[in-house]
Amino acid sequence: MNTKNIFFIGLVLAASGLISTPLALLAGLIYGLSFAHPFHIEAKHLSAFLLQASVVGLGFGMNLHEVVRAGRTGVLYTAVSITLVLLIGFGIGRLFKVQRTASLLISVGTAICGGSAIAAVGPVLNAEEEDMTISLGTVFVLNSVALFLFPAIGYALHLTQSQFGLWSALAIHDTSSVVGATAKYGSQALMVGTTIKLTRALWIVPVAFAMAMLKKSRTRIKWPWFILLFCLAAVASTYLPVFGPLYPQLSKLGKTGLTVTLYLIGTGISWPTLKKVGVKPLLQGILLWAIVGITSLILIRLGFVSI
Repeated sequence: MNTKNIFFIGLVLAASGLISTPLALLAGLIYGLSFAHPFHIEAKHLSAFLLQASVVGLGFGMNLHEVVRAGRTGVLYTAVSITLVLLIGFGIGRLFKVQRTASLLISVGTAICGGSAIAAVGPVLNAEEEDMTISLGTVFVLNSVALFLFPAIGYALHLTQSQFGLWSALAIHDTSSVVGATAKYGSQALMVGTTIKLTRALWIVPVAFAMAMLKKSRTRIKWPWFILLFCLAAVASTYLPVFGPLYPQLSKLGKTGLTVTLYLIGTGISWPTLKKVGVKPLLQGILLWAIVGITSLILIRLGFVSI
């Protein structure tokens, strides 16, 4: 059986609903680390589109009032945490002597929303392909670990669904892994985690704009329009009951799309990618992530940060 057939079998299995999001990611990782990806570029573009479409689909399963409450509560946490993570990340990058641009991208990816933030800020910083590969590789590796690690920790510490959703949104890099981890934990965790993570994603624009001003870059900054569509989906599910029977199906499609997205992301992680990342950027990413994860967990457990 050739590598193309194996890839498509995994893709169909992920879309079938027979496996969970962590298993889909694991299947993708096994494929990516075992074979040369025949559709590497196509899978990358498809996963980016599917992630956004899946988030919109999930909006049809949420109540607008709960979304607004969680989003409003998370604004202050988001503003403070993003600022602190960027400063700490830059300091750790200098400590480990990580190349400046790659260090900034890893910090931005950790502070805001992983690969999406890196993809938006990279062109503003005139990042080289190697810088993008290093930073994206670092974030994707840690995302993969988080999807398996966070639910286990949540269950062990008996976190409530709201606590777990908040912690995931603050400490996991990518929206895809936040949704994957929280969906496994429960519907309330999914709502809280998705809403606060999307609130963080909105900061892509001001952060990218600020860096463009500092770099005097004229690169066009892309707005994350899918977040608006997510809110409109929540509006529809709350105020347009006439289409009520359709919403659960759209929400289910969103969850299925997310499972496929994580499979595709997993297939994109290969040994050459891991080699390009190198030890120092990975150490920066791990240490920064550990600081964010542990600090936010302690604050949530003590009740200083809550929904």
